[in-house]
Order: sequence, then structure tokens, then C-alpha cells
Amino acid sequence: MVIIMGVQHYEGREHRYVDYAIADVLQMMGKACRPTEDQSSRCVLMCQQTRKDFFKKFLNEALPVESMLPNNLWDHFNAEIVAKTIENKQDAVDWCTWTWFYRRMTQNPGFYNLQGTTHRHLSDHLSELVETTLADLADKKCITIEDEMDLAAINLGMICSFYYISYLTVETFSLSLKERTKLKGLLEIVSSAAEFESIPIRHHEDLLLRRIYERVPVKLEVVDYNSPHFKTFLLLQAHFSRMTLPPDLAIDQGVVLGKVINLLSACVDVMSSNSYLNALGAMDLSQMCVQAVWDSDSPLKQVPYFDRDVLDRCKAANVDSVYDIMELEDDQRNDLLRMNDKQMARVAKFVNSYPNIEVEHEIEDGDDLTAGDPITMTVRLARDVDEDDEDDQTADAPYYPGKKMVNWWLVVGDATKRALYGIKKVTVKQQLTTKLQFTLPQGEHKLKLYLICDSYMGADQDFDLETLKVAEGEDSDEDDSSDDAMEE
Repeated sequence: MVIIMGVQHYEGREHRYVDYAIADVLQMMGKACRPTEDQSSRCVLMCQQTRKDFFKKFLNEALPVESMLPNNLWDHFNAEIVAKTIENKQDAVDWCTWTWFYRRMTQNPGFYNLQGTTHRHLSDHLSELVETTLADLADKKCITIEDEMDLAAINLGMICSFYYISYLTVETFSLSLKERTKLKGLLEIVSSAAEFESIPIRHHEDLLLRRIYERVPVKLEVVDYNSPHFKTFLLLQAHFSRMTLPPDLAIDQGVVLGKVINLLSACVDVMSSNSYLNALGAMDLSQMCVQAVWDSDSPLKQVPYFDRDVLDRCKAANVDSVYDIMELEDDQRNDLLRMNDKQMARVAKFVNSYPNIEVEHEIEDGDDLTAGDPITMTVRLARDVDEDDEDDQTADAPYYPGKKMVNWWLVVGDATKRALYGIKKVTVKQQLTTKLQFTLPQGEHKLKLYLICDSYMGADQDFDLETLKVAEGEDSDEDDSSDDAMEE
């Protein structure tokens, strides 16, 4: 087997060709030999004559392995603080001394910007690194620093750690997501996540991106074809529109889709932390990413082989949902779909896996409610399941790369006030009983319970709850003063 390769790639953000890292060159050369298949192999590097000795030196000698921890220390510290492995600054310094980074500092000080290798130099460098990293995390509202020493995680840091996303991303979400953010804003904000910085920009790829941009419905005021975030923005829309992309762009789109679901779940948590009911929009966007449809499309478009002709016939027959397909008689279904046996079997597989959940709900002690007191709602979910289906909880999503487990959000909110009061994410195998706890301000509240799927369109449900009257809570200061008076 023979592989011929160059040693540079085009960096779209810098508008120039840059060298592959030596480690990447070695890895790609290793692909020249297929174990158990090739008896011999050859790799030809195409490079300038002046660089021939350079590559021969590194290809024949062992390459030192250096630590990249200093470039990623923020997210590691945040995760350890959330897990309470690190509880103060001294713990952070001690944690660093157990890493490969600490071992390599003395062996290659120039690589880590050290001025010397004495114990004092190491201690000062490590202390400064810890101080600046923790200060950045505190500035981004991921952690708090108490008494200039003790560390504690707060909401944004917990979200960042739970979904394993960058602290820069969660800060972007916190600053950008507002009470009235809609689909266009959500798409733009999610596409701006730091996780998409690594999406490659190839030479002359802007010509393809321009053609895609002309065909997508959501536009931006500022267009930058050399930005990985704008490219992500286009690839997501191309996915919703089910465009056929060239192989390179299709691979990039798969990378984007592999990351975007976690980012959308983080968006939901950030918005619900601020009591924004439009977190429901981020849930809808999750459905769109999994099923490759727009929110304005018919839910029937999710079903395999439902092309424009089938959808038009279904619309004329007032068949608007997957549940309507289930209820059709065989003759009527055959007349509407007009498919062969293989296609009908695939449609049946999707329809049978489509979730149908029965919901019961009850508010405990719904009388004599006061502002600020916790209110508990019991929710019972029951789902028809196929006992023999091992992938019963896996979404049937042919356009989504990889497997996706079906999850559900339970949301209590007031649509008229655009307020979200309670939220919980669950999975439902067959039956589930769970509790939602929330508080309400003083006044009269006409609430709704929402059951939102993260993987299928058209499976959502909402229920009007009984009107709740919440009385004014007792003033805590008055209570404290009256208690003091009684003690005297």
C-alpha cells in the first residue's frame, strides 16, 4: 500500500497554509499500513527540498510528549471544584503537582515559559497560574472565591461540568440568551459556542458556503465565510433542510451534530435558571437537530419515505400526525402511502417506535399556598413499549449521526407571563413516577404542565393546571424580631 501526502493544510481563518503538527504527520503515516492486510507499505511526503532534513530528523527520532494542560486548565479546575476534589487554592496547587504537566516543567522549562527550574521558580509559576485561572473562572460566574482562599461551584460552573462544555461557551449562553430569544437568535448563539472553533475552513470552500447560504431561510446581518461559527450556522440549517452536501462538508456537519445536543441542553438549563419559558424553543431546536426538520414542517416528514407527494396526500386526507397514521385502516393507509412492502415495513418500524405517553399529574396540598413555600407536583408517566425491542429508548433518527437516547423535559410554566417555575429532565422506559418542586410568587397563577421530547416532533403534550392562588408570605425580618422579643 502506498500513501502520498503533503505536510501542510489550509487554515481558513488565517488565509494561509500551515504545517501539520509533527505528531499528526506521524499518525497519518501510520495509516499507510493496515494490520493483517498489507505485507509492506510506503508513505511519500511531499515537501520542499530545504525541509527534507527537518522531517527526516523528527521521523527517525522519538518525539517528546508535552502537556497541553495549561491551555485547558480552566475547564479541568471547574470540573474538580464541582466534584469537590478541589475546595481551596492550595488544593488546586496540590492537584497540579500530580499531573504530567508538573513532571515536564522541569524537563523542558522553555516550553512552559519558566525562567528557571528551582523549587522557587516552579512554586511561583504554579501559584500564578492557579491564581489567574481561578480568577478567570470567578469572573465568568462559574465559581466563587470566599476569603480569598475557599472555592465553591455555582450554577454556571455546574452546567459547564455536567455537559462537559467550555466555560467560555456557558458564559456566552448566560450573556446572550434573553427572555424573548427566538429560533434565529438560538441558532446564532449555539453556533457561536467555543466547541465549534475547531471546525475547519478549507481553501475555496467559501464558494460552496455561498451557494448554501442562498438556499437557507435564516439570514444574518454580518456574513463571514471564513468563520467556523458561521459555517456551523449554515451546516445546521442545511441539516434541517436535508440538503445533499459534498463529502467534506458532510463530515463537518456530522461533527457539529455530535456536539450540538449537549449545547442545547445547556441552553435549556441556563434559560430555566433565569425562569425563561422560551427554554421551550431550545427544546424544539433539539428535536429539529435529531430529526432534520424545521419547526414549520409537518411532523410526518420525520417518517421514512414520506416525500412531498405523500405529505400532500396526507394533508388532503386530514392526516396531520404520526398518531393519525396509527389509526388508519389498512386500505386507507395503502392508498395514502402507495409504497412497496419493504418501504411499508420501514414506516411501520418508525411508527411503532414513536412514543405515546399517558400523563397523570397532581399537586399536593394545593390549598393555602403562600409565596416562597415549596409546591410539590407528582407526575406519573406510562408508555407503551415493545418488550422484545432492546433499542426501545433509542430515537429512530436516520439523519442523525450515531445513537440518541430519547429524553423528556417536564416543565411547569405560565404562558401569559412567559415564566418558567419548575423543570426536570427524565427518561421513560415503561412507567415513571416523579416529583416536581417549585415556588410561586404572590397572586393568581394559571399554570401549564408541558411534556417535551428532545428527539421527536409532534410527541409533545401540555396540560392546563387548576388555578392556584398564592397568598403573601410572612416577612422573615418581622418573624425574627418577634422571636427575639419572645425570648426576652
